[in-house]
Amino acid sequence: MSDDFDDFARNLQAQIFEETQAAYGAAAFERWLHPLYMGKIDHPDAYARVTGPCRDTMEIFLRFEDGKVAEASFQTDGCGSSAVCGSFAAEMARGKTPDELLDVTGEAILNRLGGLPKEDEHCAHLAGETLQEALTNYMRQQVKR
Repeated sequence: MSDDFDDFARNLQAQIFEETQAAYGAAAFERWLHPLYMGKIDHPDAYARVTGPCRDTMEIFLRFEDGKVAEASFQTDGCGSSAVCGSFAAEMARGKTPDELLDVTGEAILNRLGGLPKEDEHCAHLAGETLQEALTNYMRQQVKR
């Protein structure tokens, strides 16, 4: 019986992976399996926390060096699509100046991913909005200095 159950579980997992990769594409599927840049940065230069209409919360952390993002990371309490989009938002932020960060929007994240199913596109917009809020917070701090 155990062998039958193990076979069933393996086949089910393979089917889920196949369907997910078909729906989300290779880049998003790989990042779903292995999200990059996940976790908190202690004492970031920029930070934002935004809760989207779907009730997922995204956090973005940025550290700047020499006027560019040297380190970027994210955390989310949301679904796999939110984690994928947060991961790509952090990746796309790395090495960018504040002016260049303005181009890292939800649409830019969707383009980088090659799109998402319509019902998950809001996750890219949440990641983009959170990144832009972190940038705004950073720029406010710079003005105060």
